[in-house]
Amino acid sequence: MGRAAALLVLATVVGVYYGVVADLPTTGLWWEIAWLAVGVIPAVCLFALLLLPLARLPAAVDAAVGIGFLGLALVFGLSGLHVLANFAKLGAMTFLAWAFLWLFEEVSWVVLVAFIVPWVDAYSVWRGPTKSIVNHHATVFSAFSFAFPVPDGATHLGLPDLFFFSLFLAAAARFGLRVRLTWLALSLSFGATMAIAIWQDVGGLPALPLLSLGFLAPNADLLWRRLRKQPQSLTRLRDVSDTDARA
Repeated sequence: MGRAAALLVLATVVGVYYGVVADLPTTGLWWEIAWLAVGVIPAVCLFALLLLPLARLPAAVDAAVGIGFLGLALVFGLSGLHVLANFAKLGAMTFLAWAFLWLFEEVSWVVLVAFIVPWVDAYSVWRGPTKSIVNHHATVFSAFSFAFPVPDGATHLGLPDLFFFSLFLAAAARFGLRVRLTWLALSLSFGATMAIAIWQDVGGLPALPLLSLGFLAPNADLLWRRLRKQPQSLTRLRDVSDTDARA
């Protein structure tokens, strides 16, 4: 009941903010960046933390919910209800990520993903399709991104960034890692990426490098112990298999 009440309060506060943000006074670039980094982005990311028990649902159920949210995002977008479409996209990425996580049998698989996706994301942002879409197809980028508004405008995160946020958060819960600390690090990583991009005056930075670090760093000691035990488990399993074969 407490979680449901917190979710209702959060939805009300975030909904009111998105409704009135255009009428709020401007405060200057760096104040707005700070507000995004420690206020707006963590508040939006809090939805995934409050809904996290639903990540334990069967993969087919999570996938069906995610696809349903995708349908809503399309309907809302075509109807001009852009704020509702925005949050439908968030719901879609959250539940599809949780469905996808069921393919991961060991935490080592998640660690491998955390090491690989930053390189893929960096290539896409600097030389690949993301760069082309951002520079030449702004409407397409808007459709495949989530908006975090401030009085002067809005910053956007690509939907894959939200997908991996939910994937890493659910992995922390599933494999017994530090869930709340992971959520905090993942949430703040988005604001840090945005601030670095503004500071360095670049058109955009890949969000997944710092996001992956936000998963790995708070859990480094736990992950290291799990990864050290895994080869021993595989060895014992192989020995048992060999014994059964000889029998």
